[in-house]
Amino acid sequence: MKTIWKMVPGLAMALVIAAAAKGLEYLEGLAGLHLIGASVIALFIGMVINRFFKPNAVTSPGIRFTSKKVLKLAIILLGASLNIMTVLKVGRFSLTVMLFTLATCFGVGYFIGKALGLNWKMSNLISAGTGICGGSAIAAIAPVIDATDVDVAYGMSATFLFDMAMIVLFPILGRWLGLSDAAYGLWAGTAVNDTSSVVAAGYAFSEQAGDFATMVKLTRTLAIIPTVLIFALIGMHVKKKETAGDPSAVKVNMKSVFPWFILGFLALCGVNSLGYIPASVASVLKDISKFLMVTALAAIGLNTSFSDMRRAGLKPMLHGFIISLLVVLVAIAVEYAIGVAPSGTLL
Repeated sequence: MKTIWKMVPGLAMALVIAAAAKGLEYLEGLAGLHLIGASVIALFIGMVINRFFKPNAVTSPGIRFTSKKVLKLAIILLGASLNIMTVLKVGRFSLTVMLFTLATCFGVGYFIGKALGLNWKMSNLISAGTGICGGSAIAAIAPVIDATDVDVAYGMSATFLFDMAMIVLFPILGRWLGLSDAAYGLWAGTAVNDTSSVVAAGYAFSEQAGDFATMVKLTRTLAIIPTVLIFALIGMHVKKKETAGDPSAVKVNMKSVFPWFILGFLALCGVNSLGYIPASVASVLKDISKFLMVTALAAIGLNTSFSDMRRAGLKPMLHGFIISLLVVLVAIAVEYAIGVAPSGTLL
């Protein structure tokens, strides 16, 4: 019980920031804007607070618990809102495009990260955020590779900044290219990063384009599953290399690094796919998941200082910009190659 009470101050801080971020997101929506999601708002609020009030003995346990454990719970609950049948509806086209965009993110991204001198964790978090689904992918992969809060904050920031530009430019470019609602929805759903940004860019084009973009985005989110498993294996391999030659080191095995929380994610996804979770319940669980995700990112922000990010320089942002631009170009090129662009359909 004493251990639980230690978590309360830090957890309470993160919850208050999350509530404030959701409120600001709501006000933003009332103003007709959808530029910044609550997750990014919470991250930045936490970082601003860190500038003046560093975590201490009272708040640190709860902040650490929220950024790690609550984050995993949020990812598990996310599975309740995903239906594997979605893949079957739009999968033939979206999975083809995703294959090329993911290869671009993790293949080309690896070499760009090396060229810029970034550590492999930060580089791959940026690639995952760009290639899969922004903050959710970054949040899911971070625990299995032991990424630092600075790595997470940079990954979030790098993908967010390019998203802001795409929300404005995508509808303009889509009309200039003469894309159909389906072609534009597929493009936005595979090339824009964060879910809120996909929705904003999609519906800015048309109602149907927004529906397609959202559907494609949900399909894309499922790539979290194999990606997390792959990075769990990579994390295990790296730990083995780091402990090589150290007789006092604890033996690293798959059980110690396997992302057990992903099994909960898969279980809920499977149950929902079979139709056992009512739509109303799935909607509530999705809302809870999103709020817990915002809370966890608030905690990450509370534990991240601007000075640490300044020391990393502008290279992570450059990495995010290059990868995002390549994904935009690759996605539309593949659409033209498979005949969806400029006037094809997905159903």
